[in-house]
Formats: sequence, structure tokens, C-alpha cells
Amino acid sequence: MYRHARKTLEVFLVHPGGPLWAKKDKGAWTIPKGEYEPEENPLSAALREFEEETGFCASGEFLDLGSVRQKSGKVVNAWAFEGDCDPANLTSNTCEIEWPPRSGRRLEIPEVDRGRWFSIDEAHEYLREEQRNLLRRLSEIA
Repeated sequence: MYRHARKTLEVFLVHPGGPLWAKKDKGAWTIPKGEYEPEENPLSAALREFEEETGFCASGEFLDLGSVRQKSGKVVNAWAFEGDCDPANLTSNTCEIEWPPRSGRRLEIPEVDRGRWFSIDEAHEYLREEQRNLLRRLSEIA
């Protein structure tokens, strides 16, 4: 999600939930995203994942930002849309992880623990490095 506020382009990013990410800030934020099934339409999956991770509905004209490959090898296909939301109203779905790793103990965590609006310049500092090309692409077309 992006908006034009105070004469600048801003993007809405989310911070991953759970103990692994709890103390990480710069370079840890991400666009709302998730995995989809091979037969699922990628844009439909992106809309579903956005709502699951934020509680906000994505609507409007969707701008195709292409894809990036993360360090894990996961390919992220991204779209942008103009909108607005209050990060204080974010509600995320949860998932279960093993924590600490290899302990056999299961812990339920939110997929994202918070969201925030960033200027494009700020977002370059906070967004995962491999997703930063998406900001450049958005800046060119929004």
C-alpha cells in the first residue's frame, strides 16, 4: 500500500512477528506477503495475504512491481495500490513455530507484529535488502 502524504510518497511496511525478529528493526521490515498454491492466481493470493497479515482490505488499481528473489530463494511477486490505513488498527493472523529451535516446544505468534508508514528514503533503510528494488519500481510509476 502506498499513499501521497505531506507531498511525499510513503509506503506501508510490516514487521515480522515472533522472537527471532523481536529485536531487529532496520533491514527487517517487509511488504505484506505470503505463499500461494501453484493453481492460485498470484494477484489474488497477494490480496488475501495482505488482508490476513494486516486486517486491511486491498482495493483499487493494482500496479505490477514485478518480482524479486529473497536470500532464501523465495520469489516474491509484488503489486502496489494506493490507500490509507491507521497502523494502530493492524490485526494479523497467527502461525505456530518451534521455539527455541529444535526444542520441541510450539509457540503461536502473529505473522506480523506491527505496521508503519515510511517515506521512500526511510523505507530503503528499514525494508529487507532484497525487496528494495520494489521501492525503486514504485517510485518510477506512482
